[in-house]
Amino acid sequence: MTSNEKYLFWMQNEYFDNETKEELKKIQGNQSEIEERFYKDLEFGTGGLRGIIGAGTNRMNIYTVRKASQGVASSIAKKGEEARKKGIVIAHDPRHMSREFAVEAAKVFAGNGIKAYLFDELRPTPELSFAVRYLNASMGINITASHNPKEYNGYKVYGEDGGQLPLEESNIVLEEIEKLEDITKVKFISRDEAEKRGLLQIIGQEVDNEYITRLKTISINPELVKKVSDSFKIVYTPIHGTGNKLVRRILDEIGFKHVLVVKEQENPDPDFSTVRSPNPENREAFSIAIELAKKENVDLIIGTDPDCDRVGIIVRNQNNEYITLTGNQTGCLMLEYVLSQKKAKGQLPSNGFVVKSIVSTELAKKIAQNYGIEMIQVLTGFKFIGEKIKLLDEMGDRKFLFGFEESYGYLAGTFARDKDGVVASMLIAEMAAYYKSRGMSIYEGLLEIYRKYGYSSETITSYTLEGKEGIGRIKSTMSSLREDCVVNFSGSGAAVVRDYLTGTRLDVKTSQKSRLDLPESDVLYYEMEDGSWFCVRPSGTEPKIKIYFGVSEKDQQTTEMKMNEFKNNVLSVINKLLGK
Repeated sequence: MTSNEKYLFWMQNEYFDNETKEELKKIQGNQSEIEERFYKDLEFGTGGLRGIIGAGTNRMNIYTVRKASQGVASSIAKKGEEARKKGIVIAHDPRHMSREFAVEAAKVFAGNGIKAYLFDELRPTPELSFAVRYLNASMGINITASHNPKEYNGYKVYGEDGGQLPLEESNIVLEEIEKLEDITKVKFISRDEAEKRGLLQIIGQEVDNEYITRLKTISINPELVKKVSDSFKIVYTPIHGTGNKLVRRILDEIGFKHVLVVKEQENPDPDFSTVRSPNPENREAFSIAIELAKKENVDLIIGTDPDCDRVGIIVRNQNNEYITLTGNQTGCLMLEYVLSQKKAKGQLPSNGFVVKSIVSTELAKKIAQNYGIEMIQVLTGFKFIGEKIKLLDEMGDRKFLFGFEESYGYLAGTFARDKDGVVASMLIAEMAAYYKSRGMSIYEGLLEIYRKYGYSSETITSYTLEGKEGIGRIKSTMSSLREDCVVNFSGSGAAVVRDYLTGTRLDVKTSQKSRLDLPESDVLYYEMEDGSWFCVRPSGTEPKIKIYFGVSEKDQQTTEMKMNEFKNNVLSVINKLLGK
């Protein structure tokens, strides 16, 4: 059907509720808006769905959620009766329509004879990952759009190992969704009927308690927390999200006595009314927290995003200024802390490994090598870290120690298989206590790492290109870089080009090609002649193209000067291709 035919179908079919039809009436005659809402179905990618809330096939609404849920349900049914009985776990964040979408999904699973475990209220993403494993469920879904603006919501799907679906399983779900050509043919029953038939079970406190118990096993130096707890203060903000109860609970239970919550951001708020964006990467999200920290003379500020899978921190530097640490800096601090303290306690296994994404700092490699620990690199997306845990730790003879992405996602422990803002908050606070016991701040700890391994700087530039036209510009830019084999960037020459879409590594000087051992992905990675690097990739969850940069030198000033020149050279080429 054309966009207009789909529009009329939604307007005229009795399956769609009056509220939906009233919303669509308001765009009658607005061809561009009709096209935008109906030119395609909201894409089910490897992570699930994510889109603007509203009526239409290219929007997040109860009908697109039902359709996705039918695809997931059908994929479970293909595994047999035992998979149906094991059921599926459902969680959600505080966004608009999140609870409604979660309930609608549960009704679809129940309508397909699959038991749904639904949390009694909002919960962090990592607890959903944990709950899938704890309840021995077949799959899990989380209704969340992470740190996206308030207009968005999403639908993330997890496998039985608690990790986001790998490509093969995601493709099976996609096939089942595409089989459903008529969106009105989804199987679902009422909530009352689902509960009567034992196909809907509300869960909560029991899972919370077990999750907290497992978190405590990751603590390395609880004695240091007790040593400094009388005088050590932390400011914490959940940024109106799901982290409030569990982050504060774990910090309390491992011994921190003075955790000050940002009251204005403590309670769930789907409008995220105190921030422009509920993203802990952005300093603006910490404005109120910084004022509280100044008032209370606090050294550490921790903030988690709405679904509490990512963490940002603010620390004081040598000039007593509150500064934001990057995801790479925090990741390296945590990696150094975990490895050094396990070694000091004789707990560092010889078969241990750590994992990072290819766009995360190369400094992490040096840290791992210093402790004789293998660093494994994966594509962007925490599901790839989860896959390595399953393959090497759960099914193999290796021991997972730590994993992180530059986008503020961290994981220790194997009981969850997605980035975990709760365990990260605990380890960051404990790490602060460790440095405090040494008479140091976290910032001084970062400088110590730079002195030990060399200075490193990373940054990212991203362009948001909305709508059908924007997607086209992103695709054409990636195609141009490949087809024209661009290797010179205004004075910066590439020595090696890794193309993860074709799975090849090109040595520019010799023109020799070799195979890459990572899955196919629309990513170009450039290793420059001077040791710098940059990477270009479209976002998998947002209408963005992202360019990552990494530079290492002997000191901060030289590194920053080099980064500025390098970034400008590369962006001058990328901007022309994007038509900016």
